[in-house]
Amino acid sequence: MLKLNEVNPLAVFGLRRMEHCPPHFTPIRFDGHVSDKVITDWIWENLMGRFYVGDEYAGGDDKNTPIYIQKIAAFEIPGEASFFSLILDTINKREDW
Repeated sequence: MLKLNEVNPLAVFGLRRMEHCPPHFTPIRFDGHVSDKVITDWIWENLMGRFYVGDEYAGGDDKNTPIYIQKIAAFEIPGEASFFSLILDTINKREDW
């Protein structure tokens, strides 16, 4: 973790953040109210494993349901996904609320 001044080999070699979401990662889907940088900065500082952050299409199940874009954060370590989902409400807050 960055907060504990521990060197993470995945970070040193640029392997922590994935460009695609592997199927074995645990996804957390949410509506993004802040920039991706806020989310990724929190992940870099507080978690250790590999992760993916990006956009995903949601909705559109039938003709009456619109298609919209959701954010997705996926984690290789399931415990980190649980921790992220528990803390998500505190880091994903709109500034105008």
